[in-house]
Amino acid sequence: MSLQEEIDKTRKEIRTDGYSMSIGEWLNLYQSDEIDIHPDFQRFFRWSKRQKSIFIESILLGIPIPPVFVSQRDDGIWDVIDGLQRLSTIYEFVGLIKPIDPEDEIPFSLQQTTYLPSLEGKKWNDPDDLKNSLTQPQRLLIKRAKIAVNIVEKESDEMIKYELFQRLNTGGSIATPQEVRNCILLMLNKKMYQLIRSLADNELFKKCISLSDRLYEEQYDMELVLRFVLLFDKDEKNLKQLGGDVHIFLTESMRTMASQQDWDSSNIENAFNQTFETLDKIMGDNSFKRYKLEEDRFLGGFLLSAYEVIALGIGYHYQNPPPTDEILSRIKSIWSHETYKKWSGAGVNATRRLPYLIPLGREIFSPS
Repeated sequence: MSLQEEIDKTRKEIRTDGYSMSIGEWLNLYQSDEIDIHPDFQRFFRWSKRQKSIFIESILLGIPIPPVFVSQRDDGIWDVIDGLQRLSTIYEFVGLIKPIDPEDEIPFSLQQTTYLPSLEGKKWNDPDDLKNSLTQPQRLLIKRAKIAVNIVEKESDEMIKYELFQRLNTGGSIATPQEVRNCILLMLNKKMYQLIRSLADNELFKKCISLSDRLYEEQYDMELVLRFVLLFDKDEKNLKQLGGDVHIFLTESMRTMASQQDWDSSNIENAFNQTFETLDKIMGDNSFKRYKLEEDRFLGGFLLSAYEVIALGIGYHYQNPPPTDEILSRIKSIWSHETYKKWSGAGVNATRRLPYLIPLGREIFSPS
């Protein structure tokens, strides 16, 4: 197929429309349940009070607001693809939704901004605090402001909205690729998302990986679970075909798995739970730390390359595991293994090392 044929074919699969709407119309859509802003996404998209205040300032000053992207469902309801924070800030400020942090005040009040320092403490319309409420003309100014909408129509290819979501939300207010993946997975297959979330909440898993608060905030625990789910039983021939960016591989493999109806969640859960029950008994929070032979102890923090060998190797053999009393010595042997030393060092990217480290783990933790 030529480039022009590919362009023509794909353009036919994307049906879009667009026009400007007043904020008053956006409010009516929400009040009549004609728009879904996906409240589950709020844990991944969080603006500070200052960011929210600057956004309201922009509306009041007439600064153009970027368009909101939505996807039209079969029932006519709009799914928000991009613009969650803009819309949820408006809905929260006018009192239609509660803040996601229960400690935040209700009604929501603004902070002073660069051009409108008098916004400090201002609310939408509080009958008990009219002095600090916006005036009727100020509220109408906001309600009459325009925000354009770009609509991916329901006739479009089903995967288009997820592709669009990923492209629009990578590198923006979301911090990490995994946070984008979490949102895509919520739209694609909520059951699979809930499975991965529940596995990430496993106390033994959390003890073994021993991550920093920052990595938890960035949803790295979810990425580690996703890596386990996608890779622990992956065919070695397919491992050798990995190429490019591992984050692209994770996203594409997750989307493929989420679109299938026959994946075995019980097999995944059993492999995962037994792996971390075993590791907790033997290693605890040393499970994925570097082993220093000279001192016969484990040092440092979590190492992804160790996780790829140990967790995925034990998980692969969960139905026929190696003798428990041999696991510690087998883990220690990894650090002097030539394959591990060659493919786990600095400068070796994940897609290059996985075809070597995953088979290494399966070999080291084989039952015999």
